[in-house]
Amino acid sequence: MNFGQAVNSYFRKYVTFTGRANRPEYWYAYLFSMILILVATLLDFSMMVEYSATNNSGMAPSFFTSLITLALFFPSLTVGVRRLHDTDRSGWWMLLILVPLVGVIALIVFFCQRGTDGTNRFGD
Repeated sequence: MNFGQAVNSYFRKYVTFTGRANRPEYWYAYLFSMILILVATLLDFSMMVEYSATNNSGMAPSFFTSLITLALFFPSLTVGVRRLHDTDRSGWWMLLILVPLVGVIALIVFFCQRGTDGTNRFGD
């Protein structure tokens, strides 16, 4: 799966928790998300420079970053669940994200593992 196919699948399966996502699909989707968030952050930063010159409140606007993060929340969650399905784990393992540091490390390890060959309980 190449970058374009992965991004297409990422948005086509916007709220699909069933099925599986292989490693390239997950990591290309993650890369795409990070690029979008970086661009949004740069746009917000350029607005902050303009905003700071005219307003002394010290509050920086983060409109674009918030909008992109909100728009990518569900597809990121669903591709993570499908990636866990590929490693023959339940999507409930995503709740590990709530455990500080250890949970994030465990999920990264799960996402990096090779998927189950052939069919598992979550599909082909």
